[in-house]
Amino acid sequence: MTRAPRILGLMSGTSADGVDAALLELPGWPELGSGGAFPALPAGVPRGRVVEHHFLPFSRELREAVLKAMYDQASTAELTQLHWWLGEVLAEAAAPLAGEADLIASHGQTVQHHPRPDAGRGWARPATLQLGEAAVLAEQSGKPVVADFRTADIAAGGVGAPLVPFADWALFAEANRRRVVLNIGGLSNITFLNGLDPAAVMAFDTGPGNCLIDEVAELRGQRFDEGGQLAAQGQADGGTLLGWLAHPELHQPPPKATGREVWTLSQLGLPGLSLPGLSLPDLAATATVFTARTIADALRFLPARTDEVIVAGGGAKNPVLMRALQTALDTVPLRTFQDVGWHEHGFNEATREAAAFAFLGYARVQGWANTLPQTTGARRAVSGGKLTPNPHPQPPRGQA
Repeated sequence: MTRAPRILGLMSGTSADGVDAALLELPGWPELGSGGAFPALPAGVPRGRVVEHHFLPFSRELREAVLKAMYDQASTAELTQLHWWLGEVLAEAAAPLAGEADLIASHGQTVQHHPRPDAGRGWARPATLQLGEAAVLAEQSGKPVVADFRTADIAAGGVGAPLVPFADWALFAEANRRRVVLNIGGLSNITFLNGLDPAAVMAFDTGPGNCLIDEVAELRGQRFDEGGQLAAQGQADGGTLLGWLAHPELHQPPPKATGREVWTLSQLGLPGLSLPGLSLPDLAATATVFTARTIADALRFLPARTDEVIVAGGGAKNPVLMRALQTALDTVPLRTFQDVGWHEHGFNEATREAAAFAFLGYARVQGWANTLPQTTGARRAVSGGKLTPNPHPQPPRGQA
């Protein structure tokens, strides 16, 4: 009996804290490379399982280099070095699980995302940049690699994000169920699943996730606000909150995407990180409540009321943020993957995005479209991702 396809997904998000590697198995789905039309969705939810998961944290030096690139402070030489450095780190993250995989799908590290032209920022055209050289990953793992998923959608007129809604629909959609799958990474995005109809899926970036909270924590010498302890010591400032909630990106209807370069304390009016009248705990509390409000307020763009919000990503581990989010959601239930039983299939806040890109890579090799154009504003669905084939082919006869 043929083994179910196994694809290793690699995800490094806008929090720039490390690489999640998730080995996704797809029982009931066609054999990898078999081609053909997209099949009927297999029964049950979720329609796959994460067999294993591994997390490789970035070193402080690597994270600083990534953030420097995100904040538009890196030279061309530094970007070149970072591209290959990240390729080596992705290969290191893949190594414990690559032997069990038929294919590797790597999101890479987004360092700039310009979904629409913006003369004020010097963006003459839509563009995006994910670093992490796929050839390095393929060479060191001995596996074919699909990477650079966002560019095809942007070339087709989309905003290049979010891309995980296709995988969310394929893995988590249920008949007669309206649910939001929320990811809180460095940024936040939502997928609205309205039954089994792929045309009814709606998805978009809502704005900041952990990025502002992390930036405040870094002023205290911490990489992030562990357990929301810093925010718990402060009070959100109402005036600051109202000013931030007026940000024009929050009021732009979807499809829309954003980047970490937009959501910084400096961009929100704190040049030089001056904190007039606000303590660090107060600023952390304000950033936390603001993040929760931007997510909850984004639900107003949905065409129908959702039955539940199911949260994943690093933000799901912050109880202060989760309480603020439930308050902002009012009567809409906020649930985790564990609450709905998906953890029994290996899906949790750490594995969801890596598993999603594993599915996108699988679909790319099958020759299927792996985007939903209504979620990005593209002219058509595309099969996103560039394939680096088997890096160790047989040499021509007579050659070593």
